[in-house]
Amino acid sequence: MSSTEIRTSHPTVLVTGATGAVGRHLVTTLLARGAAVRALTRKPEDANLPAAAEVVAGDLADASTLGPHVFQGVDRAFIFPAQGLDVFLDAAVAAGVHRFTVLSSLAAAMEFPRDRGSASQLHHSAVEAAVTDRTDAWTILRPGTFANNLLEWQWQIRSGAPLRAPYLASAQAPVHEYDVAEAAAETLLSNDHIGHTIPITGPRALTRAEQVATIGATLGRQIPLTEITPDEFRAETAQFIPQPIMKMLLDYWSDTLTTPDQVRPVTTVTGKPGRALAEWATDHRTDFGA
Repeated sequence: MSSTEIRTSHPTVLVTGATGAVGRHLVTTLLARGAAVRALTRKPEDANLPAAAEVVAGDLADASTLGPHVFQGVDRAFIFPAQGLDVFLDAAVAAGVHRFTVLSSLAAAMEFPRDRGSASQLHHSAVEAAVTDRTDAWTILRPGTFANNLLEWQWQIRSGAPLRAPYLASAQAPVHEYDVAEAAAETLLSNDHIGHTIPITGPRALTRAEQVATIGATLGRQIPLTEITPDEFRAETAQFIPQPIMKMLLDYWSDTLTTPDQVRPVTTVTGKPGRALAEWATDHRTDFGA
């Protein structure tokens, strides 16, 4: 542990988005490292978080729910990038919270033309600005594509239906949500990353076909996979995927056909290698019917 790490005698860490994929593991990690944790959720009765976590009710976008029970004894918080976040930030700063770790997106770096004006960039850039406009004690985490996005295929994989997808030779570096959570814990528990913007990806770029094969290897069976055109993808998914998200996905997959994702190791923050996609697939075997 870092010599600058907080101890249990220090203020409580407030975790927003505590029942999400990153938030759940963040709560567990913080507790394991000796921090006191307050988890904010709209439905505490359904949270199913560790007993050692203090679970409180609150809505990030509803100031009437963000009273002293949320902020008392807190000086730092993990920020899930929800809509209406300004309401929460105003309440938090007024209550004396001054330090924030923000879950953003690599799209906010605007490294590629595809990022500028994309749904992810516009949303996450606004979230980042909302925090950095209010305090200098911030850390921004910018993960690339989450391995959890592959759960969009869980119904087909569970049922044995063939997967139909475009750009199967495009290569991304999916990041395990646990790696993002553990990076967040490190930035909240030490002073070593204040003012830093940290890109994070998985440890290796894999083609979309290789990603599916990795899940199949974990399940002990081959997953049928058919490549379709972008137009076929649009026609088959338009009723489920809003147009701005559709454009963002197709632009991303198209670009990474010729230029695979650059790997951004989480090791620089956590001090250990990022989890391979095979480990993520093992952690999610039951989601795919194993």
